[in-house]
Amino acid sequence: MFTGIIEDRGIISDVYFSGSYARISVKTKVVSEGVNIGDSIAVNGICLTVTDLTKDSFFADISEETLKVTTAKSFKKSQIVNIERAVRLSDRLSGHIVTGHIDTCGIINEKKGDRNFCVFSISIDKPEMLKYVIHKGSIAIDGISLTVNEIFKNYIRLNIIPHTLEKTNLEFLKVGDRVNIEFDIIGKYIERLINYRENLKDITEEFLIKSGFGGGITK
Repeated sequence: MFTGIIEDRGIISDVYFSGSYARISVKTKVVSEGVNIGDSIAVNGICLTVTDLTKDSFFADISEETLKVTTAKSFKKSQIVNIERAVRLSDRLSGHIVTGHIDTCGIINEKKGDRNFCVFSISIDKPEMLKYVIHKGSIAIDGISLTVNEIFKNYIRLNIIPHTLEKTNLEFLKVGDRVNIEFDIIGKYIERLINYRENLKDITEEFLIKSGFGGGITK
């Protein structure tokens, strides 16, 4: 689990693609701050497992499924990426609960302003998933915990403060770039529970009717 509070802007020092598989190495200061083989690290919001280490870099393998649903398929050497280690139970939850499992991607269709204040508009590949977004709610863009300012039919608008620009890859992104998107997991769990409850009522009522007890279940 992660919080969406980026620890470092890492640099992809090498990337290797072979069919449905990829392997990257990322140079980042967090390696010297306590990283072990087997640890989870979010790279642009994608939860990856550390498979090897050097003095200043870590290596991670990327599966076929991750390549399909994230921007990892377009990773390139020297690319600046957001880095966050998995949260510890003793840490403050300064952002929001982020799993590192990307829901969909989006494309930046607007970026205006400067380092003092910047506005991003991001079109969502799967606009039907905007049902999980609320005004002033949280969303993870490339692993960054951000607040949604406006919601439209197929895109969202975000106001970015100078600190966030300075500490993340948002400073370098431009119109047309693609980003990873993870929606708030709490909304997805609520939907799942509501649907389960409704389905259970339907199944129970159908059973009672077939058993000759009538349709006495009130929804």
